[in-house]
Amino acid sequence: MEGIFRMIEEGDIVLCTVDRIAGTLVFVQIEGEQKEGSIVLSEIAPGRIRNLRDYVVPKKKIVCKVLRTEGGTINLSLRRVTQKEKKEVLEAHNQEKGYVSILKSVMKEKAKEAIDKITKEGKLYDFFESVRENPKELEKVIGKENSQQIMKIILEQKIKKRIIKKTISLKTQNSRGIYLLKEILGDSKDIEIKYLSAGKYSLKIETEDGKQGEIQMKTFIEELEKKAKSKGAELELKDK
Repeated sequence: MEGIFRMIEEGDIVLCTVDRIAGTLVFVQIEGEQKEGSIVLSEIAPGRIRNLRDYVVPKKKIVCKVLRTEGGTINLSLRRVTQKEKKEVLEAHNQEKGYVSILKSVMKEKAKEAIDKITKEGKLYDFFESVRENPKELEKVIGKENSQQIMKIILEQKIKKRIIKKTISLKTQNSRGIYLLKEILGDSKDIEIKYLSAGKYSLKIETEDGKQGEIQMKTFIEELEKKAKSKGAELELKDK
């Protein structure tokens, strides 16, 4: 398993559990790291905070961004985490719970020993995501027979698709307006285009790879912009 995991670094997005609140300082336990982090009041939320407990209470799970890791102290921020980052971390956490359930269903009372062995090296989620490509790593930890059973379950799981949506406005003063817009939008096998109202259209893509899907959507919109410009039409992206 060597080389799969790394230490916490500045800029990392981590899942935490609120441990305690001391004045205007919030202390949290970083999930899967057995480390404590802290959040100062100004990093809880933008603007004035009237009631700190509207944002953090003991035992609540929150997603934070690592600001500094100097001198063994980990300073975190709650307010600098985007909704997208929060969603990704929580989805990874739920998937990790799924991996734990699979281990328990196959290995019974020996599951805890396997989990402890894996988490000594890093996060359970990261390990299982890597063994999808390299099952031999799992075999080294739990043996060939258990590994084969677990990989069969993992590979048979339906991968949840992510939906990426964008809204655009496409307008032209040309007398051939409707035909011109159809030429610009064209046909796309991968991206669903729907008319909404008065020059507004929705673009939708379903993908198993969110990152690749975002790139595909961005590229498609850039191509539309080029086509629109060449035909004297105006295209505006409504979702930034």
